[in-house]
Amino acid sequence: MRLSTLQEKVWSCCPKGWKSLSSKCYFISPESRYWNESQKNCSGMQAHLLVINTKEEQDFITQNLNEQFAYFVGLSKPESQRSWQWVDQTPYNESAAFWHTGEPNNPKERCVTINSRKPPSAWGWNDAPCDHPLKSVCEMMKIYL
Repeated sequence: MRLSTLQEKVWSCCPKGWKSLSSKCYFISPESRYWNESQKNCSGMQAHLLVINTKEEQDFITQNLNEQFAYFVGLSKPESQRSWQWVDQTPYNESAAFWHTGEPNNPKERCVTINSRKPPSAWGWNDAPCDHPLKSVCEMMKIYL
């Protein structure tokens, strides 16, 4: 019989009101803001706008969103850049992108939202203006105790 060590007894948690998946916590902001304001709001909670790395993460998030709204995520194309960039510096990977068919479609739309299109109810990414107030999703690593 093996005795468990203190190191094995690790607890992790998310702040109240946040949703948990794997090692991350997610907060769906009920307020609409511009993309920059949304990122600042997340930063104020020691988080950043959502970075989607897997289909599992995309599916988990969309199960918790309201189909009537679009939500900013942490993907944008800054004025001086030619390519999409995640707020946490994760390299943009086209094969792990979940764009709606025909998106991105407007070079003037430099921020990305996740939204549902009907029919059928299908969630995907859409390029959008950064200065249009929308809801957003923040992400942080779980707190380990």
